[in-house]
Amino acid sequence: MSPSISPSLSRFPVPESLNDLPDDIRDSILAVQEKAGFVPNVFLMLAHRPAEFRAFFAYHDALMERESDSLTKAEKEMIVVATSARNHCLYCVVAHGALVRIYSKDPLLADQVAVNHRSSGLSERHRVMLDFALHCAIDLGELTGEWEQRLQAVGFSRDDIWDIGAICAFFGLSNRLVTLTGTPPNPEFYLMGRVPRDA
Repeated sequence: MSPSISPSLSRFPVPESLNDLPDDIRDSILAVQEKAGFVPNVFLMLAHRPAEFRAFFAYHDALMERESDSLTKAEKEMIVVATSARNHCLYCVVAHGALVRIYSKDPLLADQVAVNHRSSGLSERHRVMLDFALHCAIDLGELTGEWEQRLQAVGFSRDDIWDIGAICAFFGLSNRLVTLTGTPPNPEFYLMGRVPRDA
């Protein structure tokens, strides 16, 4: 018997129990719970619309789990944090900040990226990457010759540039959905990666 789900996770209906979900969605959520030790609230919020849940996570996985030419997992998550902060999305800043800390093994990096990547002592590669990410997320996002030259000068391929832009586009969608639904970050995310596991 699965535990009941708190309705405060969304302004829209959420399933009362995981048993109320289609088998494939329930299996996806249980797999995440087994790996993380808890169910991220965004999974429960998106379960409100099963077809959109499937489409959302299919694109998420295709983008975030593919091996890029040079873009690392930590860098992908830095892009999410920087752009989510500008979109005022607490859920994504907190949840993906945890992943930045874990992948980078740097407990300070996520907060620095979220507040102001230009004053946080990042490498030139990361400053250019996040400048372009904000250009894609907040401004028009056009890939001009000047942008392409700047990005390639710090080691990004054209496929990497696509990935940066696509991450910004996808998480713009995620940011707006989480804001629309009022879904809060799980408390577990706040401490992940901040202190050693044995502390």
